[in-house]
Amino acid sequence: MHWKDLQSLIPQPGATYDWKRLCELLPALVALESTPQDARHHAEGNVGIHTRMVLDALLADPAWQAAAEARRQVMFLAALLHDVAKPDTTVIDPVTGAIGQPGHSKRGAVDARILLWKAAMPFEEREAVCRIIAVHQLPFWAFDSRRGQTPEFMVRRLSWELDVSELTCVARADMRGRVCADQASHLADIELFEELAREQACWNQPWPAADAHTRLHYARGKAIDPGFALHQEDGSQVIVMCGMPAAGKDTWVRNHASELPVASFDDAKAELGLKHGQNDGKAAHHAIDKAKALLRSKSAFVWNATHLSHDMRNRTLDLLYAYNACVRLVYLEAPESLVFSRNARRDTTLTNKSLARMLYRWEVPLPWEAHAVEYHVV
Repeated sequence: MHWKDLQSLIPQPGATYDWKRLCELLPALVALESTPQDARHHAEGNVGIHTRMVLDALLADPAWQAAAEARRQVMFLAALLHDVAKPDTTVIDPVTGAIGQPGHSKRGAVDARILLWKAAMPFEEREAVCRIIAVHQLPFWAFDSRRGQTPEFMVRRLSWELDVSELTCVARADMRGRVCADQASHLADIELFEELAREQACWNQPWPAADAHTRLHYARGKAIDPGFALHQEDGSQVIVMCGMPAAGKDTWVRNHASELPVASFDDAKAELGLKHGQNDGKAAHHAIDKAKALLRSKSAFVWNATHLSHDMRNRTLDLLYAYNACVRLVYLEAPESLVFSRNARRDTTLTNKSLARMLYRWEVPLPWEAHAVEYHVV
């Protein structure tokens, strides 16, 4: 499948979609037809039925119809793929028969990213789709956060990740495209979420934080007023590399930061004589010890690693921010064919099979994760 083929199946306002052809292009959709759902939230039936009802609701929504074509495409694909991970996350309680799909939003964003990357969809549009999928249920629950986050905090941070109006439109279609007892109350919650976003100046634009340093620490949960600049302590200037293996990180460092010392898990493995997957903990400690020494001296340096998942990246960022580092996060990406051909030619113990498995941890950095986030896509 190529992006142009998929793009041609996204309907214009007033038209409909060809579900059969979409399933031919995206075989992952076929499994939705045999994936059950809890009748309390989805009395309409399986995930395939729900997905088609969501698409119908989206195409009937005046906000979708009035949007520019590129935005309509983003919202359509987000709606089409919002539950793509439900087949792989479905669990059925053996005693009660209750059906759940825990973590399907986060996993779905990764699955969609892989599918659309392989289809060569443009990066910005692809990430807009994946970011909506990752949080597509949030407008339902923004006023009843299990994490104790305020709705104002959530909508501000979301505005730094995606277009809140697109998220709201997809969430509204998701709720209209189902049969459940609490549908009306959740639609009211989505309407309140939209009103809050407009009130907070987060509608179709990012919320205006005082500066990047303040935005960063507010988004990470620091109890501050992001309208007032947070004092920035002196610390290291650190470039954190991010991207899948063979995306070009080493080349970027040689071309743009060759004068700086480098902390690297790969270098640590080489220095310790370790192969890929062999005693990763020892290599990590070696690299971290080097980074800590540079942080203590407030020296500038590069941290070169894949940092492919949010959790792995956050471990590095937590350490850097604890030492008051100012971080420039540089994300690199290349097409599928180039990544795998480069990796096959490299002098590395990482096989293409292992690299393919790594993709299921692939979470592209969000714009607020560092003082500056750059995206370099081939």
